[in-house]
Amino acid sequence: MKEITASMAGTVLNIFAKEGDQINPGQEVLMLESMKMEIPIESGVEGVVKEVKVNIGDFVNEGDVLLVLG
Repeated sequence: MKEITASMAGTVLNIFAKEGDQINPGQEVLMLESMKMEIPIESGVEGVVKEVKVNIGDFVNEGDVLLVLG
């Protein structure tokens, strides 16, 4: 299993991927807000989304798992 993690602490603003979606390297999968800035989270790997571990409005810390790819 491959994991996409938060690059910094912030609040989940939007989720662009859902379970079953094919994800490619460089594709934006989620948008975080931190210090009033929007931070796009991109996948570094290819895979199919097996699980979305966060919801819009959740606060995440750096390193938290956001999505699991298979």
